[in-house]
Amino acid sequence: MEPADKALWHALRAEQCLAHLDCRPEGLTGDEAARRLQRYGANQLPGIKPRGPLIRFLHQFHNVLLYIMLFASVVTALLGHWVDTAVIFAAVLVNAVIGFIQEGKAASALDSIRKLLSARATVLRDGKRVEVDAGELVPGDIVLLASGDKVPADLRLLEVRNLRVEEAALTGESLPMEKTTDAVEPDAPLGDRSGMAWSGTLVVYGQASGLVVATGADTELGRINRMLTQVQAISTPLLRQIDRFGRWLAAVILLMVAGTFVLGTLWRGHPPGEMFMMAVALTASAIPEGLPAIMTVMLAIGVQRMARRQAIVRQLPAVETLGSVTVICSDKTGTLTRNEMTVQQLVCADRQYQVSGVGYAALGEFSRDGQPLTDDDRRLLLDVARTGLLCNDARLREVDGGWEVEGDPTEAALLVLAGKAGLEATTESTNWACRDSIPFESEHRFRASLNHHGSGHTRIFVVGAPERLLEMCNQQRGLSGDEPLAPDYWRRRITDLAARGLRLLALAEKSVDDEQRLLGFEDIDLGGFTLLALVGIIDPPRTEAIAAVAECHAAGIRVKMITGDHADTARVIGAQLGIGVGKPALTGAELALMDDAALREVVLEIDVFARASPEHKLRLVSAMQACGEVVAMTGDGVNDAPALKRADVGVAMGCKGTEAAKDAADIVLADDNFATIGNAVREGRAVYDNLKKFILFMLPTNGGEALIVIAAILFQFALPLTPVQVLWINMVTSSTLSLALAAEPTERGIMRRPPRPPSEALLSGFFVWRVVMVSLLMAAGALGLFLWELERGTSLEHARTLAVNVVVVGEMLYLLCSRHVFSSVLNREGLLGNSWVLMSIAVCAALQLLYTYSTPLQNLFGSTALGLQDWLRVLGAASLVLIGSELEKWLIRRFRHRPAPAPAPARISALPGEIGQRPARDSRR
Repeated sequence: MEPADKALWHALRAEQCLAHLDCRPEGLTGDEAARRLQRYGANQLPGIKPRGPLIRFLHQFHNVLLYIMLFASVVTALLGHWVDTAVIFAAVLVNAVIGFIQEGKAASALDSIRKLLSARATVLRDGKRVEVDAGELVPGDIVLLASGDKVPADLRLLEVRNLRVEEAALTGESLPMEKTTDAVEPDAPLGDRSGMAWSGTLVVYGQASGLVVATGADTELGRINRMLTQVQAISTPLLRQIDRFGRWLAAVILLMVAGTFVLGTLWRGHPPGEMFMMAVALTASAIPEGLPAIMTVMLAIGVQRMARRQAIVRQLPAVETLGSVTVICSDKTGTLTRNEMTVQQLVCADRQYQVSGVGYAALGEFSRDGQPLTDDDRRLLLDVARTGLLCNDARLREVDGGWEVEGDPTEAALLVLAGKAGLEATTESTNWACRDSIPFESEHRFRASLNHHGSGHTRIFVVGAPERLLEMCNQQRGLSGDEPLAPDYWRRRITDLAARGLRLLALAEKSVDDEQRLLGFEDIDLGGFTLLALVGIIDPPRTEAIAAVAECHAAGIRVKMITGDHADTARVIGAQLGIGVGKPALTGAELALMDDAALREVVLEIDVFARASPEHKLRLVSAMQACGEVVAMTGDGVNDAPALKRADVGVAMGCKGTEAAKDAADIVLADDNFATIGNAVREGRAVYDNLKKFILFMLPTNGGEALIVIAAILFQFALPLTPVQVLWINMVTSSTLSLALAAEPTERGIMRRPPRPPSEALLSGFFVWRVVMVSLLMAAGALGLFLWELERGTSLEHARTLAVNVVVVGEMLYLLCSRHVFSSVLNREGLLGNSWVLMSIAVCAALQLLYTYSTPLQNLFGSTALGLQDWLRVLGAASLVLIGSELEKWLIRRFRHRPAPAPAPARISALPGEIGQRPARDSRR
């Protein structure tokens, strides 16, 4: 017998759960356990059957761009140019191998989730305590938990003793959760179901017994596993753009070649065989065979740059995708915050103090509204700090320059507070010897310590929930001594601090007889305590994260915080970071009431989401993508894995993240720092800029060659470039000149530009104009000199040599122009700012000199030696490209880039797809 809704075990009392599963507190019998194992199956997460290696490898070739490249290799093979064929095919093979390797890694995310399951479990069988393989657990088993155990299945807790469970990987809650046996509301968020312990979470303190209510795929962990198998990873914006660009380019080349063939045979009467070879030459000149290779090189350079900035890239296209994101969804704990609880506010009877310094290093000081502290202030602060130090079970250890906490993080914050007050833990523990203590229990909501410090100095120190300590106290300590308690004052302060998202603790003490050796609850129930202070504790934002969020906003990127923490805490931290300022936070419970259409209406307006479950995170990412956003998702827990996989780029935490999160992500942050994401966005944008610069360089050079061939066919004069010379030009420029743009430095102002619209084409209308213009200039220079030389009676071989050199030198000059799309390069930075460009020009020039003067190459390509006058004419004809390009840029800067009277919307560009330096503008939405 089971409840109608298996998800409502938390809403039933413990005895009801036992009755529903027809079991007893003594556990199942061995026979009954075996029957249930047959019925429910093993406590394991199901695996999936992966595609075989051969199918995965062949699938990598299913790409339009690679189809074009394979076709190019066939064309060059028909021409007998086997070196070019090998280079093109190698580029295709490299892309396929990279995709094959990355796809194999992605499948390991599910394996990582399965590894979270406990291997062994202690259960009651036949009334006896036995240890069994966790895979043999069945609903109805009674499991015994102790500190350090991994919870082996979803449990409804029956008995607890000071149980605290680390659930951050599953719920996103930053602190270990205190557990009870109480039933909660049916619609309570996962993190608020205090009567449940979830499979895969870790017991950090206390003991408990629990009833197994779900195993294997029916657990919360299994539900996330199912979500991960159902989530389809989407293509990246770059791959979608390349796919569209490849289809467009293939259609243009096909129409151009077919039209030329028909015109040549039907209109000009050329033999079909001759026209076929001309069509092959035209195809070879038009196809950008260097694009896959250069894209791979550029992404690889981006990977290296990101690695230097602590971002490890697992999926190569993610380098560029992160540069195109419009929304970053970030977890709070450890990413935007330090994951180090810190006391920031301290409220006493008549004073409120601020505490500087963050984290577990005892560096900081006390202040009071900017006023200097008096001796009375210091005495009072010492009393407060000593109480927090002595009534404490936590320990701090410095490891490799960082701090590790043993025990409760909030108690660790009190240790740091004592250090900032000048107290040394060892000295105070020696001077105030502990005689007895009462450990923290969730039902009592306090911990107490009995300490002795010589005659007349024996005290009970208490730390706990403010409401509970108010019941114990009848006095409060002010600067002038103890005075009657003012409950209304303290309640107002509690409300005020809680509204700021602070976790609150109260500290109190009372003096007892020196002879008292033991401490019992009756000593607490007698009251008579003096309330010392309230302390407000929070996990503070990272300083660098505040700056990174501001930089993302300046770049037109919305930053949204999605956390499992409480709404008040999330809202306060968000405001400190500059996220969702002045806006409400949306909770998981409110989100669950919305359908997908309603969620899409509000998802872009709300920036802080609290108490979010895995389903909520997945729905949020999907809703943003449905609104046309390119979404980056960060996370570290198992609960983040489905959203990480769904996002356009998933970013996992490398230090504190689970393996499931890392395997589902595209990028792993080695330092768990949000600021690293901002740096990676900068690198991603630079990669996309450089890719577009390469395409703007490549297409006009190929287009110029194609126009030369077409003009020769249509106007019936000798071919200025033979097929083998076209391939020489392509090989030389692709292997030398174009690669230099992959190393182009990041341009200034790149993070002050808005993200490009996700639907933007790889080439805008303006860029098509640029391609046509440069192609015409290059063709005009080469054809003009070629025809002029023929008119002067120059031999065909000599005229062709001049034409080839005009094209190559024109490409060298255009490479300089391509460094900036709109800014002039006729300055020191433009000419000398990229040493790789200068080196590539030098290499290309050396190869071209060999082409011109080397006897073997003269015999192979039909070239001839040139004189000084010839080179001057070559330089003059090739300069048409440089002069025309720089003149066009000057006109654009003068007439199209004047500052607008009002800020432009973040998602609209003055020129579609423009890149490069531009006037700064407000890119906030």
